Amino acid sequence: MTTTAVQARNVRKVYPGERGVLALDSISLDVRPGEFVSILGPSGCGKSTFLRCVAGLEAISDGTLTVQGRPVKGPPDNIGMAFQRDALLEWRTIEDNILLPVEFKKKRRGDYRGKMAALLKLTGLAEFGKCFPQELSGGMRQRAAICRALIDDPALLLMDEPFGALDALTRDQMNAELQRIWLETRNTALFVTHGIAEAVFLGDRVVVFSPRPGRIAEILTIDLPRPRRLAVRESPEFGRYCNRIRELFHDMGLINEEEAGRAAA
Repeated sequence: MTTTAVQARNVRKVYPGERGVLALDSISLDVRPGEFVSILGPSGCGKSTFLRCVAGLEAISDGTLTVQGRPVKGPPDNIGMAFQRDALLEWRTIEDNILLPVEFKKKRRGDYRGKMAALLKLTGLAEFGKCFPQELSGGMRQRAAICRALIDDPALLLMDEPFGALDALTRDQMNAELQRIWLETRNTALFVTHGIAEAVFLGDRVVVFSPRPGRIAEILTIDLPRPRRLAVRESPEFGRYCNRIRELFHDMGLINEEEAGRAAA
């Protein structure tokens, strides 16, 4: 068994064009199997680009990138993905949406009905499998999207700001819900966000990206016991992690002196 789920070595990504936009520069990162890694940074820093490279949706320009020890040369078979927009098909029931990856891989739907029922129960959607997406709230739709990402038991779960479009209260609830699901499944997870508290709450580690071109400014190991309750965000330990990230953002010129002072208070 490989000791790294994802390994990046000096990854660069340049978007071609008249000027050639350097999106990622010298990204080196090892993600261990079963680890939850938050990728944090300002808008446009390349964090989503990196996730798309891991997913095989974008080709890297230089360096090496492997998933489960294999070079990424297209979408790997053993990944699940969830995005900011749930991308549920409105004309399909929740059950049919969840089974969509199974159909794409031309596998037998019947073989996955037990797994689907377990995921629906795990996410509190057991009574809503026959409903259509428009009958569900935003948070319920995202839980359905996570079920879809997990249906084929992926070794790697990739999430690109999946709760970014939700209101603050629902987002908090979904953070707690995602942690609970992850503790049950223990899939390796890469979670992209621009929310400091969200990154710290969810992550075993937080990888902080600099503004474009995206480079790793610092990697923080989050030594907080699990399961984490939302109230942990009021603790001094949690505050120290968030303040360190704000200091990094201040050094990058992303927040001003007044904001940095409040963070250190």
